[in-house]
Amino acid sequence: MTPQNVAFVCLHGSAKSLIAAEYFNRLAREKSLAARATTSGPEPDPEVPPNVIEGMQSRGIDVAAYKPALVNADRLKQADLIVSFACDAGRNLAPGKTEERWDDCPAVSDDFDIAWDFITKRVDGLIARIAAG
Repeated sequence: MTPQNVAFVCLHGSAKSLIAAEYFNRLAREKSLAARATTSGPEPDPEVPPNVIEGMQSRGIDVAAYKPALVNADRLKQADLIVSFACDAGRNLAPGKTEERWDDCPAVSDDFDIAWDFITKRVDGLIARIAAG
């Protein structure tokens, strides 16, 4: 199977897209898939919010040292798929790339667990599609 590069993009690159990318990468490793995900945003936060760090740590994922990254065309160049969370940066910076919109994702700042459940369910489906070829 050819590698599948997925770029998750949300406004601040520190919550929705970070949860999605880290969970995606964990599943891809567990299933021995040649797939990788990145996370970024057009207005990156200076650091990952404490509720995201705590929520991820409780699920065995350490993002305490992660620094949110600015999305740019070079970052998206290698992506086979862009997954956007209510953010047009992917479409604007990489026109013509395949994009999925997960705009109906609940706010992580409102309730981490509800957002986690939404995001991981979508990522599970995406990983299943990739695994199926």
